[in-house]
Amino acid sequence: MPVAKGIEIQNEEINEEVSDELYERLTIIVDKGQEPLRIDKFILQRIVNTSRNKIQCAIDNGMVLVNNQKIKSNYKTKPGDQIIYYSDTDAVTYEILPEKLPLNIVYEDDHVLVINKPAGMVVHPAAGNFSGTLINGVAWHLKEQQPDLDENKLPRFGMVHRIDKNTSGLIVLAKSDLAAVHLAKQFFDHTVQRRYIALVWGNFDIQSGTITGHIGRHQRFRKLMDVFPDGEYGKEATTHFTVLEDLKYVSLVECKLETGRTHQIRVHMQHIGHPLFNDDVYGGNRIIKGTVFTKYKQYVDNCFELCKRQALHAKTLGFIHPFTEEPMLFESELADDFKELIEKWRAYTGNNQFVKS
Repeated sequence: MPVAKGIEIQNEEINEEVSDELYERLTIIVDKGQEPLRIDKFILQRIVNTSRNKIQCAIDNGMVLVNNQKIKSNYKTKPGDQIIYYSDTDAVTYEILPEKLPLNIVYEDDHVLVINKPAGMVVHPAAGNFSGTLINGVAWHLKEQQPDLDENKLPRFGMVHRIDKNTSGLIVLAKSDLAAVHLAKQFFDHTVQRRYIALVWGNFDIQSGTITGHIGRHQRFRKLMDVFPDGEYGKEATTHFTVLEDLKYVSLVECKLETGRTHQIRVHMQHIGHPLFNDDVYGGNRIIKGTVFTKYKQYVDNCFELCKRQALHAKTLGFIHPFTEEPMLFESELADDFKELIEKWRAYTGNNQFVKS
């Protein structure tokens, strides 16, 4: 998000979007010589590509804090005030055309919509993917419920996070302004529970561990992400993992996200030498462990053909309901191609251990 010159913006990187969480936090320190000014006008003068209505909505929903306190729109800024503004990143700028698409809706009420997304479906329209996305389907679904729905009122039809095209599993969307800002803050504050199941190359010396390291755009290949030493570049990222099953050449692991950076699990696992099975972006689509003799190579190629995408599934999603404030927790079964892949490796390695999916 562009920012006017002369303003102090702290902590969060704002030049590039490197997060699957679609809200960011901007911190503004009011200059010593600043005259008293209504908070909404103050922010409007300093943040480019926003609107007073959007700012006032953020204020009403507790997304603007002054000195860590909620305020009203008529609050007047004072020198030295610390203003924290939670704002969506406006990642989707393309027109959203409603399309009738099959949606596996796990839960729905007046405020939230939880969907089990299949692998191969893009979450939102972007260059090269203007139709057939999850959001196109959600737009149709919501228009069926509310024919007079103002498409500009709920940006991106309630997107507050996203998962990769070739990752299957749970995603939550907001159906109201209240839900959008409430969920966005939960994602930014890292209080949302997210657990993924992944099949990765190789074996582990430990049964559980934590991967840290900032994630940012690759310095040479801008469509890729990379891990950097803390504080050097990118955003802080933390992934906790537990080994569920050792299949000799590959391992089934559970990954718990503390942060939600773009490609986080895929990049972190590659960083520690365990790329996701059949991840064609981060090196998992070739033999990492085992021989390259004909029979084994043919077996691995058959596995690649069985699961034609990175073996990653968003299994668990938990959050506080934005209206009732009750804890919500959802679980989803592994996609069929993923389950068949695991069974194929179990049969090959003689491991009959059962892991609940």
